[in-house]
Amino acid sequence: MNTSSWLLWGFVGTVVLTTIMAGSQGMRLTRMNIPFMLGTMFTPSRDRAKLVGFLVHLLNGWAFSLVYVAAFHALGRATWWLGLGIGFVHASFVLTAGMQFLPGLHPRMASEHHGPTVVRQLEPPGFLALNYGVRTPVSVLIAHLAFGWILGAGYRF
Repeated sequence: MNTSSWLLWGFVGTVVLTTIMAGSQGMRLTRMNIPFMLGTMFTPSRDRAKLVGFLVHLLNGWAFSLVYVAAFHALGRATWWLGLGIGFVHASFVLTAGMQFLPGLHPRMASEHHGPTVVRQLEPPGFLALNYGVRTPVSVLIAHLAFGWILGAGYRF
């Protein structure tokens, strides 16, 4: 594995993914804010959650980019189209399975079956994260396709 290539392109991919998601929220295409959601797993402070969540999201991006790099090595090549394919699978998993089990992991998120409480005030994303807006799946898909494209195009063995 080329560690410096992985660190660089994993970071760049994560920053671009986060920027697309934040831009989507800013343009009101989605109400979902992944860094905020992650941060509130660690702190009840809404202001501090934004910073903590960004740092956790950056580390998660690097960790997930390792899966992409492992796939590139297993397949013997890293290409933009292979990165797009892995990004599509990644986004599909996040939207269908990941968003469904997030309320079970998150100490401050209500579930689909039990409404909000004093502690669990965050709205659950639901299937395809549709509770955060009907365009949310599109923005998540585009962000993950960009992440994969960047890793596939940039990573070198």
